[in-house]
Amino acid sequence: MCGIVGYIGSRKAADVIIKGLRRLEYRGYDSAGIAVNHNNKTSLTKCKGKVKNLETMLDESNTVGTFGLGHTRWATHGIPNDINAHPHQDKSSKFTLVHNGIIENYSSLRQLLSDAGIECVTDTDTEVLVQFIGYIYKKDHLDFAEAVRLALTKVVGAYGIVVLCEDEPDKIIAARFGSPLVLGIGKDEMFVASDTSPIIEYTRNIIYLDEGELAVIKKSDYEIRNIRKNHIVDKDIEKIEYSLEQIEKGGYEHFMLKEIFEQPNSVSDAIRGRINYNDGLVKLGGIQDYVQNILDAKQIFITACGTSWHAALIGGFLIEELLHKSVKVEYASEFRYRRTTVDSESVVLAISQSGETADTLAAMKKAKSLGALTLGIVNVVGSSIAREADAGVYIHAGPEIGVASTKAFTSQVTILSLIASYLAQKAGKDRTKVQTLLDECKSISNKIDSVLKLSDSIKTIARDYQDAKNFLYLGRGYQFPVALEGALKLKEISYIHAEGYPAAEMKHGPIALIDEEMPVVFLVTKNQYDKVLSNIREVKSRGGRIIIVSSQENDELMEYSDHIIHIPSTHNLLAPILMTIPLQLLAYHIAVLKGCDVDQPRNLAKSVTVE
Repeated sequence: MCGIVGYIGSRKAADVIIKGLRRLEYRGYDSAGIAVNHNNKTSLTKCKGKVKNLETMLDESNTVGTFGLGHTRWATHGIPNDINAHPHQDKSSKFTLVHNGIIENYSSLRQLLSDAGIECVTDTDTEVLVQFIGYIYKKDHLDFAEAVRLALTKVVGAYGIVVLCEDEPDKIIAARFGSPLVLGIGKDEMFVASDTSPIIEYTRNIIYLDEGELAVIKKSDYEIRNIRKNHIVDKDIEKIEYSLEQIEKGGYEHFMLKEIFEQPNSVSDAIRGRINYNDGLVKLGGIQDYVQNILDAKQIFITACGTSWHAALIGGFLIEELLHKSVKVEYASEFRYRRTTVDSESVVLAISQSGETADTLAAMKKAKSLGALTLGIVNVVGSSIAREADAGVYIHAGPEIGVASTKAFTSQVTILSLIASYLAQKAGKDRTKVQTLLDECKSISNKIDSVLKLSDSIKTIARDYQDAKNFLYLGRGYQFPVALEGALKLKEISYIHAEGYPAAEMKHGPIALIDEEMPVVFLVTKNQYDKVLSNIREVKSRGGRIIIVSSQENDELMEYSDHIIHIPSTHNLLAPILMTIPLQLLAYHIAVLKGCDVDQPRNLAKSVTVE
């Protein structure tokens, strides 16, 4: 959840760290801090608020060192303020630490420290950890690395940490259990970060730390050990595949708008090389070795959180329709804790943009422990879910920086369409329907581009609704998850209360909310036209303000709507992709008109790596 950057080399560390924190700010922006070591002394600067606040505080004389660490926070333990901001230090100020995760046994560790005469001054679990490291270091007369390692063997919870020690100023230590960390290997310099975005400007050579690993990092060398067993681990050096330009705004006002407009390419990239249009066959190399296992499975589960859960709902519909197999879609946060029927005859698909979502990763591990075949659908190559899954498919959406997911969602739906088609072809089911869907994939990117050209007209519509207090989104069938996603986007970035419902469920409660102040967004497709039209009439008769998104153009819809957004027609199973984009644009324009921080909405972070 939080963003971590560490550097050791010959550059001015503060410059590398601050630039990296800016790129990681989507992970958390409640507070920020930096620690730089110079002449064996650590200079610490931290504050409440965003990285720009930290930059204004930095004293040039205190940031001339060539190694250090930084942190941008999403608060868990302790309110966002100056004192709770990371980095934290132990009582002696020898140890300085930044942390992403939650230390679950911090209360008992805090009591142990108190009994030893060490009182914590912040409300954070992170300070408890660094004080504990300092306590062990002094009590047991250990070296830096062994003190950190031994402390971590006593810790319960999740962490990604980076630590400095004034007594051994030639090294940085990083460790990971549950929260991602990646090393960047340069020429006589080393980097460590929560993800690759702070590293790519300097090197493409990286190593992903796996669960329970600790790295001792020097300027020109590194060693990785298993925390529990304390043996050296050999790791492969991998390459960052995306470009620096992909994580810059590229002239757009916000990352979210850039990513909305990247969808013709991101959807195309999800499809590229996976459909042979000459023979009409889908090829998914990531799961081809497990096709028969999937087809023979008695149960199929899909698990995810947030936006990915909405994609999972659509995926469940797709697999049921094309493969004729029952699919159960579950929130990962519920699935991981409740008793399930998952067993060795089950398949569990885990969907996550980042591949690091804590609940989804835990749900997948649970399924694996019960003997299920696990498949990952993720965006980030080398992520935890990608490495943990038995097999899977990358969505290839490219880096997504905006906290509110846009292009990842449509790419997930695209991949789920391909998976359902692939399985149906292997099972010999619905050949004509599958072929029609695949043929439509040829033109889907061009149709997305046509929808994006409606941005200005949607902005005009947004002006009429920027002061609304509530919204209702309604759709049937495949458009019900789209209604959920549209409502979520509006809530996330504009702070307007919004709910998504199956259109027919409106009569079972939500209709009581409708009056002349309530905007209602209807998603109208050809195959559900008559049923949804009756719901539109019900809202109209009660004075509701109606926005319609539809591929249908007729006088009837014009008569009932206050605003109508016409989109191109497409195959029913691909319609959620086109339907979603106007809702993304509507949420975006309303949020901008309200003056909201679109890329960094309050209380949210991009990748939820803690419970």
